[in-house]
Amino acid sequence: MRNLISSLFRFLPVQLVLLHFRKYQLLLLFWIIIIATVTGNFASNFGASTLFLAPEYLGEINFLSMFLLGCSTAIFVMAWNITTFIIHSHRLPFLGATRQAFLKYCINNAIIPLAFLIFFTIISVRFQWFDEHTSVRKILLLQLGFYLGFIFFILLSFLYFFRVDRDLFKVVLSRITNPSVIREFIPYDTLDVEFDIIRADTFLSETLKVEKMSELESYHPRLLSTVLRRHHRNAITATIFALALLIALGAFMEDPRLRIPAGSGFLILFAVMMGLVGAVKYFLKTWELMGWVIIGFVLTILVKQKIFDLRSIAFGLDYSSAAPAPEYSYKHLKDLFSPARYRNDKLLAEQRLDRWKKHNADSTGKKRPPLVIITTSGGGSRSAYWTFRTLQYLDSLSGGGLFRHTVLMTGASGGMIGAAYWRDIHTAALEGRINNKYDPRFQENIGKDILNAIVFSFASVDLISPFNKISIAGYSYSKDRGYAMEQELIRNTEGALDRNLGDYQLLEANGFIPQLIINGTIINDGRRLLMSAQPVGFLTQPAYSTLDTSRPPIDAVDFVTFFSGQNPYNLRLTTALRMNATFPFVLPVVKLPSSPQMNVMDAGLRDNFGMEVAARYAGVLSEWMDSNAGDVIFLEIRDSKEYEVFKPTEQKSLGGMIADPLFVIQHKWQPFQSYFHSYIRELMPALLPRARFICMTYIPGEENKSDFAGEIERISNNYV
Repeated sequence: MRNLISSLFRFLPVQLVLLHFRKYQLLLLFWIIIIATVTGNFASNFGASTLFLAPEYLGEINFLSMFLLGCSTAIFVMAWNITTFIIHSHRLPFLGATRQAFLKYCINNAIIPLAFLIFFTIISVRFQWFDEHTSVRKILLLQLGFYLGFIFFILLSFLYFFRVDRDLFKVVLSRITNPSVIREFIPYDTLDVEFDIIRADTFLSETLKVEKMSELESYHPRLLSTVLRRHHRNAITATIFALALLIALGAFMEDPRLRIPAGSGFLILFAVMMGLVGAVKYFLKTWELMGWVIIGFVLTILVKQKIFDLRSIAFGLDYSSAAPAPEYSYKHLKDLFSPARYRNDKLLAEQRLDRWKKHNADSTGKKRPPLVIITTSGGGSRSAYWTFRTLQYLDSLSGGGLFRHTVLMTGASGGMIGAAYWRDIHTAALEGRINNKYDPRFQENIGKDILNAIVFSFASVDLISPFNKISIAGYSYSKDRGYAMEQELIRNTEGALDRNLGDYQLLEANGFIPQLIINGTIINDGRRLLMSAQPVGFLTQPAYSTLDTSRPPIDAVDFVTFFSGQNPYNLRLTTALRMNATFPFVLPVVKLPSSPQMNVMDAGLRDNFGMEVAARYAGVLSEWMDSNAGDVIFLEIRDSKEYEVFKPTEQKSLGGMIADPLFVIQHKWQPFQSYFHSYIRELMPALLPRARFICMTYIPGEENKSDFAGEIERISNNYV
């Protein structure tokens, strides 16, 4: 038994696994991140696990999408083998005495990749069976696609390495006879290096037979190490190929056929990053740490000089020097959003409501028609889908009355995307561009995946963003994952949202369609950015601020007024929606052409439900509403339960004990906002006695989650 354990311990595959945990553990972090993502323990809020468990290609989860995922998994595995071969081969000089040294290394280094493949297969099959309710036949087909893709690229890789491989006799002995090239062939640094050689008695051959090290020819370790170093250049060439592949995919992202599954893109990105680690180690050797310090220092300088900028831009705006950038300072805001502008914009809003009232009085005969203000919550694709379906369903029940009586729509993130799409479908119906505004395909469109395009762009397009230009509305911009998100949204909605902010200006001003106020959070100082086709200067400050002309508390910025010199009505609607939904890391922060530049992120940082803007709008126009409207109905659409009691956090580890206090605000941000909004509801009846609040909440059931009829029975309707 003791001899068996000793033999197993001296088995090269076992020694390599121990070596990875003993030396350069940083590379294991890539495996840990992938495993944590697949199991839902990393980036689960973004649905990252589905990028690997349900990869999409051309909008479908099929044999081909799994084949591509298998190919990219093979690329990552080969990058793992290449990088660890470069880093650790000097500890395995005996491999230089064998033919196809790299092939033998990959075979003996296969324990971790094989364990991952088995683990991934179990998780993937379980997900497809229990979550996707996929048939056994399709599960087998998907798994077959994955493994065929994996095997295909592995074989392709080894065809390359077989071609460039050299055995000891051809490379060394043919040249060792020429003393004049010995010094060139064996660098000085290899003559005096002490090798940390791992002790192994047996290894697996290319035919998977166990062979003994003692059967190999004996050569000096320094000489064998020199042979292995010649393999490194070939390995680095393969890494450069992976990088070139990502760049090519990013350059041609407009072609859907070249947009591989997002999970595949990330695996290739990880392969490139791992290859970079190996390249730095190979070229800098003992100076590696200093090399990383210098790389970090250079990147810092590039960011400081704005040569390297991870921020995105607002498509449609004029960023050229010909349009002087407005000064973003309190003094300029105070001068711009003056009491006179406040009163003028308020008057324009009342005139718009007069026209809205006239249309509704003509169609319903009521002198004081009910007025609806819609607020939607953030929550990604789920919120977009729920918002659109709720509005479509309620509008069909009311015979189109909901759309006619709605004067304002506002909110955050995914909810605003669903609301904007619903409004555009109705606008198209008004203009005669579509016949059936309740067609189920519109609901299917808003439920289509967007994350795949964003993540793929993150892994490929962003690498060449400064050099990948696109012309929009006469201006030149760089493509990034923000652009990828917008293009995917336009494709998903059949081009419905491919509009500019100004395209809705007249329809809104005449009261034919609801006004859309799209919010963003200016992270420079926390102010709110209000993007609308109508001037909304009266929403930039509380009503009492008009009495304080010395230091009015301006807490918001009217986009079209502030950027009047940058062609604000030319802003793409999808860009406004993207700024409204810029969740950290998923989408890049948007910089706007002010001085200093505004940086805009998700509206949910200030208000994830839109209640604050809706309440201020109703408060400022309360006199008009009280005199001209019937019931003022606040229709809240939420994708999560309000006042839900969360389970107490159990501190099961030291890390949890340290992290919980740091992230408690982040994790409970929505409940904090909900509690604050309850005060707004309490105060609103004092301004509007006929105010009514209706909350439509998404509460998924255990069965028939996709059946809206089943869900509508569980909707909570709260009236105040």
